[in-house]
Amino acid sequence: MADEGFRGATARARRRKSYTLEEKQRLVAESCEPGASVSLVARRHDINANLLFTWRRQMRTPASAASPLELIPVEVISDVQAASPSVAPGAERCGVIEIVLIGGVRVRVDAEISEAVLRRVLSALKAAA
Repeated sequence: MADEGFRGATARARRRKSYTLEEKQRLVAESCEPGASVSLVARRHDINANLLFTWRRQMRTPASAASPLELIPVEVISDVQAASPSVAPGAERCGVIEIVLIGGVRVRVDAEISEAVLRRVLSALKAAA
């Protein structure tokens, strides 16, 4: 009988902590900061990293709710030398894209850039305009 009381006390001591939406949002935001490690954030706040990953997934904006794509005018220039005289003749230009934004800002990227990085750069430029 004393053994049953001990198990009951252990079960009560292991009661799960309940987190408010604000606490979850704060921890998710902290884990999404540049250079942050989900496992380190979880360890610092004494929670399981899988729980933090679950909260991140739950708070992710569904693709259908994201803002619609915006179309922008594009001008195709056939002569590469006319478009960028700063490039040395004969230089390798394979896979390079130049994006000229309203206001004259030019962004040159090659095939190695990730979609996420390009999206961040363009969003920052749009916000600065």
